[in-house]
Amino acid sequence: MPIRENKAQEIYIVCSGEMMAMYAANNIARGILKYATSGGVRLGGLICNSRNTDREDELIMELARRLNTQMIHFVPRDNVVQHAELRRMTVAQYNPEHKQAKEYELLAEKILNNKMLTIPTPISMEELEELLMEFGIIEDEEAAIQKLQASGQ
Repeated sequence: MPIRENKAQEIYIVCSGEMMAMYAANNIARGILKYATSGGVRLGGLICNSRNTDREDELIMELARRLNTQMIHFVPRDNVVQHAELRRMTVAQYNPEHKQAKEYELLAEKILNNKMLTIPTPISMEELEELLMEFGIIEDEEAAIQKLQASGQ
């Protein structure tokens, strides 16, 4: 909605290496593309909010490349976030010296200094699935069937 109403000019997409998060990021990129010429909105990059999936940083960097953008920052997973949330605080309020608070400071710095604002190039669902297969996240259906047959099931 903010993109459509011309209230957003610089968009950062938070995602992870999970398929549905990447699917949503691609759809948001599609929305940015739709309004890029009429509203001047641009994609500043992907922020990977890690879920500790296999090869997550490499996967999001490759997704970013295919979307014509960058992974501006990789936010590692840390339980201090949950501890802060339970107290209705940000990590910076809860423990300003914690390494996770420093990650958010670094992310903010990167966004403030970012000059790479692009018009995204969304990919098809087939390309997204191929990307996940390339990184070994989902197996080729044939390979999965062959494994089942080899194991006698």
